[in-house]
Amino acid sequence: MQPTSDRRALAVLIFGACMIGFGPVLVRIARAEHVDPAGSAFWRVTLALPILVAMMLRGRAANGAGARIGPSWITAIAGFLFAGDLVCWHYGIRFTSIANATVLSNMTPVIVTTAAWLMFRQTPRPVFLVGMALAIGGSTLMALAKGGSGANPHLGDVLSAGAAVWYAGYMLLVREARQTTSASVVMFWSSLIASPFLLAFALAMGERIWPSSALGWTVLIGLGVMHVAGQGSIAWALGRLPAPLAAVTILVQPIVAAVAGWAVFAEHLSWMQALGAAIALGGVALARAAGRGEAQPPPAGATLEQG
Repeated sequence: MQPTSDRRALAVLIFGACMIGFGPVLVRIARAEHVDPAGSAFWRVTLALPILVAMMLRGRAANGAGARIGPSWITAIAGFLFAGDLVCWHYGIRFTSIANATVLSNMTPVIVTTAAWLMFRQTPRPVFLVGMALAIGGSTLMALAKGGSGANPHLGDVLSAGAAVWYAGYMLLVREARQTTSASVVMFWSSLIASPFLLAFALAMGERIWPSSALGWTVLIGLGVMHVAGQGSIAWALGRLPAPLAAVTILVQPIVAAVAGWAVFAEHLSWMQALGAAIALGGVALARAAGRGEAQPPPAGATLEQG
């Protein structure tokens, strides 16, 4: 791989992580515009569908008419799990600080590799166990530290951590689906299937789903673009960069989210929260880099980060 190519992939990775990092701010603004958490999640995946259709058809044209673009039972279940992930994460953003919600929901790499260890007997390296311990310890410190903001910080922290579990299940199914299906096809069907589940949940909860102004629609469209461009950029770059470099660089996402939360909503971190976040993110980076050798990721382009 040429250095120029490396620099390009690194730039794309940073761009994608930064876009995803602004997601929680958009969710908060959408709620201020009368769109509640599950409602904004519904619009996020629904407004992304036209872009995903174009990507899917373009990929089929490039790969030939025989390329698979239909759904499967795996993508159907993945869509359901993705809906659960978005509900937990968007409600987590509502109840706790943006920094806590983003850091805790990014425990997915630890959960995925642990699941592969327990379910598929893919024994991780000792350094992964160290990283996992740091990630869990740091996230626990962050969640228990005083200074958390939000309507119900502890509930928000639990929901955000729960989002990581839902997303881990989604990632394991995406990994399986990617053996025979392109990333754009998996993204399209999982988003399409998640959409009605999210709408049904929003209606059952009596949520507000219609924005009150043009700003609200702009924010929702922004969420849809972020859903595709942010995750798509990360997926493209991850297949072209060394795992350790990518593992560390991707953690710009929760940093951007924390800075954006501070700048837009004046969410200040206590020193214990900041320390817990640093420990947790360092543990995730260590665990991700160590886990790549045993729990093989999906083919290039299949990995989609939380957000």
